Amino acid sequence: MTTDNHALALSDVIQRIEPSPTLSITALANSLKAQGRDVIGFSAGQPDFDTPQNIVQAAHDALSNGKTRYEAVAGIVSLRQAIADLYIGRGMKDIGPKNVVVSCGAKHSLYQLMQVLLNEGDEVIIPGPYWVSYPAMATLARATPVTVPCGEADHFKITPEALKAAITPKTRLLVLCSPSNPTGMVYTRQELEAIADIVLEHKIGVLYDSIYDELVYGDVEFNEFATLKPGLESLTITINGLSKSHAMTGWRVGYIVAPEHIAAAVSKLQSQSTSNITSFVQYASVEAITGDQSATANMKVHFDRRRKLMVKLLREIDGVTCVEPMGAFYAFPNFGAYIGRTGPDGPITNDMELVSYLLKHHDVALVPGSAFGAPGFARLSYATSDELIQKGIARIKAGLEALS
Repeated sequence: MTTDNHALALSDVIQRIEPSPTLSITALANSLKAQGRDVIGFSAGQPDFDTPQNIVQAAHDALSNGKTRYEAVAGIVSLRQAIADLYIGRGMKDIGPKNVVVSCGAKHSLYQLMQVLLNEGDEVIIPGPYWVSYPAMATLARATPVTVPCGEADHFKITPEALKAAITPKTRLLVLCSPSNPTGMVYTRQELEAIADIVLEHKIGVLYDSIYDELVYGDVEFNEFATLKPGLESLTITINGLSKSHAMTGWRVGYIVAPEHIAAAVSKLQSQSTSNITSFVQYASVEAITGDQSATANMKVHFDRRRKLMVKLLREIDGVTCVEPMGAFYAFPNFGAYIGRTGPDGPITNDMELVSYLLKHHDVALVPGSAFGAPGFARLSYATSDELIQKGIARIKAGLEALS
């Protein structure tokens, strides 16, 4: 159905948002699978494990006990207290349930924060490579995303010099993600402290996306930005959730830990949109945070092994470089050496065409780096089995070697 009615014309802001550049790859992969093709996917941004049984049982118990009605918009008190206690244990001070809002996933939390904090003309600094939704969320809040490319030589991390250069009188927020989606990079305490000095000097807000906080490897440590220096807690909003750490992507549980006036504003916005998240899911979430964590620890062991395997195999491909990821479950190799070569459909002029070629002719699905502001790279998730990692990267290697 089409309409010429001006009353139903789309808004200017939604027309400025581009659809995800990965949509065509996803659609093609699904089409090939439907045809019976054995497509190996490295695009999944979610654990390949089931939700731990103790969490599932807690949801079942909540359902059996009638926890199926409306709850407080910001979340049940026991869940918000459990989250507050978690962060008190990490060094935050003077926080409680009033500082916490539980939303429909960390993406929803980030979207709402942008809406309540930003005005037209405000600028949001977003280091790149970046998660695909950050710039779109800033645009939807009628602000201006200012993306700052962070190169392979800097391990895809923003430097103090680059941050200083990006700050203007219009800067309101800096978005930091550590561990990073898409690169798997983790900021060290020293690196974060250098950023913190600039934040405190210019009094800009920080949205600290720590959704992968439980997934760091080797001797790398995760650091809570708000706790690094005096004064940061009042400038920092921490975003987190249970999707990655507890294999709960479909449960849609995200949350913020924020100064009280910001938490109140997000709760007000949520009261006029979604209201509370699913009631019985909240009771299961209390168990996820306070209960047995052995399943989460076990997932991390598997991810670490797969991480090492994937990086090793990628580095064995001639012309491919791959900075070692130290967190999350992504590798971010550089395939730039193969841009400009020719395949069966003609010259490959960019990473989107390279990814399309590998999918169409070698049955392996990657996410192009240009989706994250890094042309020539690609994101591969190792949230899959060792066998599929070996088989899939063998296909990538064969596909690249076949180019002329």
